[in-house]
Amino acid sequence: MEKAKVYFTDFRVPAYGEGTAVKLKKLIKKAGIGEIDMDGKFVAIKMHFGELGNLSFLRPNYARAVVDVVKALGGKPFLTDCNTMYPGSRKNALEHLECAWENGFTPLTVGCPVIIADGLKGTDDIAVPVAGGEYVKEARIGRAVMDADIFISLTHFKGHEMTGFGGAIKNIGMGCGSRAGKKEQHSSGKPHIDDDACRGCRRCQKECANEGLVFDAARRKMTVDQSRCVGCGRCLGSCNFDAIVFDNNNAQADLNCRMAEYAKAVVDGRPQFHISLVVDVSPNCDCHAENDVPILPDIGMFVSTDPVALDQACVDACLAAAPLPNSQLSDNLAKPGFQDLGDHFTNSTPESEWKSCLAHGEKIGLGTRAYEIIKL
Repeated sequence: MEKAKVYFTDFRVPAYGEGTAVKLKKLIKKAGIGEIDMDGKFVAIKMHFGELGNLSFLRPNYARAVVDVVKALGGKPFLTDCNTMYPGSRKNALEHLECAWENGFTPLTVGCPVIIADGLKGTDDIAVPVAGGEYVKEARIGRAVMDADIFISLTHFKGHEMTGFGGAIKNIGMGCGSRAGKKEQHSSGKPHIDDDACRGCRRCQKECANEGLVFDAARRKMTVDQSRCVGCGRCLGSCNFDAIVFDNNNAQADLNCRMAEYAKAVVDGRPQFHISLVVDVSPNCDCHAENDVPILPDIGMFVSTDPVALDQACVDACLAAAPLPNSQLSDNLAKPGFQDLGDHFTNSTPESEWKSCLAHGEKIGLGTRAYEIIKL
């Protein structure tokens, strides 16, 4: 397989010159976004709107830059993400939209609609076959993502407490999975009920097609019949009180491989374009309701039509950078007896692992790890 092209520019701009958003527009045009026929087409721009309390997510200005270019090419763009599997400020479409608005993503600021792809309760999904899938035969993807004609990912490249880093593949694979899809990637188990949180409303029972939820009338609490539950995750979206809990029990390598297969389901068979910004490289996911200081300096903007090559280029650039002082990474490296593994992301979170994701993505034909950098 020939090397993929990855386009790059740093964040430097001269005083009184054009801003960073303009630089991003030039970069994506140089990378060939204009070669995609967008005239009258629906264009999904997948990004993370940030959990409330987190301030390291990408600014809306970057989204607006991409939207402006898409609209100039005749496309009909919308920003999108799917609901979360865990309790937080993005667990249903109402709260998710309010979170996005509070973090600055409104039609006025970004120039297009914001749509939660898997619907009100995270159950509006579609089963998408995974060509060559070894872990997943059908991925559960938010319907609005799959209804789009063209797919663009706009990713904040950062550290991650489980997958080592959060890049394009994670933004696509995990991010486009419905709540059932996220459950399939994260957990091979079945849910349990938090008795303290359960209100006995029985709303979740209406969503279960397998008689896996049984109401204890004496205690007025829901219970799980493990023999009937199939672990589909549809009950998650129906509980407004966060009483249904799935444990994240898939091993890191298994999670990474499933994530790559979900990403392949999303992009297969239609035009795709991927943008990653290595900025505010926080040690953990933007799903946290807080963010620690960056572990690495701001590096730049990367663009490719190949998500595997894009992630490889971003991680290589990060590994070549010097750790920032007074960060989780530098604190770990300063600990007596700490084993330096020569990998900033693993050193930052030693229990994490990222290489299996890129290896599996390449294996199943999502992309290639071989790339050439073209600098703007």
